[in-house]
Amino acid sequence: MPVLTATAAGVRHHRRWLFHDLDVTVSPGDKVAIIGPPGSGRTTVLLALTRRFRLSAGQVQLDGAAALGHVPGVSEPENVLTAAELVRERSLLEGRPPRQQVDWHGLDPALRGFELSPYQRQVLGLIQAQVAQPQLIALDAIDEGLNAAEREQLQALIDEIAATGVAVLMTARDIDETRVATVIRLGGDQ
Repeated sequence: MPVLTATAAGVRHHRRWLFHDLDVTVSPGDKVAIIGPPGSGRTTVLLALTRRFRLSAGQVQLDGAAALGHVPGVSEPENVLTAAELVRERSLLEGRPPRQQVDWHGLDPALRGFELSPYQRQVLGLIQAQVAQPQLIALDAIDEGLNAAEREQLQALIDEIAATGVAVLMTARDIDETRVATVIRLGGDQ
C-alpha cells in the first residue's frame, strides 16, 4: 500500500502554475527526488506533497504520518538550543516520551543550533523527523552547502532510513538518479 499518492496535483500562485498535473505514487522505503534549479518550485512541491501547502488542483493522499526533516526557512533549529534539547523538544511536541538512546549519526548532541553546518542541520533534521515514527520523511535542499563527502554521507544515511521502510522525499539541484526510485524534474524541461 502506498504511503503517498498524488493525482493531478498542482499549485497556482498569482495566476501562474508553480507546478501542475503531478502524479506520483510513493511506496514504503522509496526514495523520491524533486530536482531542479533554484526557483523552480522544489520546496513548494515538497511541502504540497506532505500536505503542508494548499493545493490549487488535484489531491494528495497520505497513509500515515509525514515528518519534515530540515527545510530551510520552515524548520530551522533554534540557535541557542543544543541538538539534544532540539530532539527532546520535538519529542515533547510529538507527544512522545524522549528517547533514552538516540543514534546521533556522528552529530555532537552538545552543538547549538548556530554552530551547525549545513550537513549537521540535515542530520539533525533526520533525527528529529524520526521522533514522529513517520511513514514518510521530507528533506529540502539536501545538496545545499554540502561538499561531495558530506553529500555521500547524507545519502548513505537516507539509504539506511529507507531500508527500514520509511519513504524519503527530498529536494536537490541534482542527484545520482541511480540511488532513488523516482525523480520529479522541475524547471525548463517539465
